[in-house]
Amino acid sequence: MYMKRILLTLMVMVVGLSAIAPDASAQTGKSNTGTSRLDKMKADWHKDMAEFRARSAEDRRLEQLTDSLAGIQARAALRNQDFVLEADNVQFRTGAPIFVNSTTNFISVKGNRAVVQISPSEFASGPNGVGGVTVEGTITDQQIKTDSKGRTTLSMSVNGIGINAQVEIYMFPGTNKASATVYPNFNSNTVWIQGEIVPYENSNVFEGSSL
Repeated sequence: MYMKRILLTLMVMVVGLSAIAPDASAQTGKSNTGTSRLDKMKADWHKDMAEFRARSAEDRRLEQLTDSLAGIQARAALRNQDFVLEADNVQFRTGAPIFVNSTTNFISVKGNRAVVQISPSEFASGPNGVGGVTVEGTITDQQIKTDSKGRTTLSMSVNGIGINAQVEIYMFPGTNKASATVYPNFNSNTVWIQGEIVPYENSNVFEGSSL
């Protein structure tokens, strides 16, 4: 609303200046009226700009607060082994990053059970029925570290019928955004994913059929 009003005011100012400038022989009363109108438009424009800057600053403050609260919640879920990293970006060793659906691409941890599901295709069912592969296993050797800059790293081994891998999750300070790397122990098919960490009960992911 403010931006539309600002643009409209600028257009009116330009038209007003064009109309006032050529009329050098106008009467003094008319000149004063034109000047007063222009001064009013300037004052309105400055007022709108001030309100727009104040609104933008407030929006940024609320966004930062929201990110901070989400980060605190996500970090607690990470430490409680009760979270889901919902991925919106997946990259394989031999390819470029791929934007994916976060409801079918994720790493979930619930107690000592972990699920890694990568489903980059929305057109083929895949082994898991939702466009990719779902593997689950038991977590061992879990370690959580936070460095001096507030970055948290979770490393764990996941072993099961379809997976034997080292998983590392990196969480950035002040937000719930995170990235993860899955290192298979018996091949070089490393996978990188990026997304957001949410508490397990708040996640909306859909788990396909495991191998």
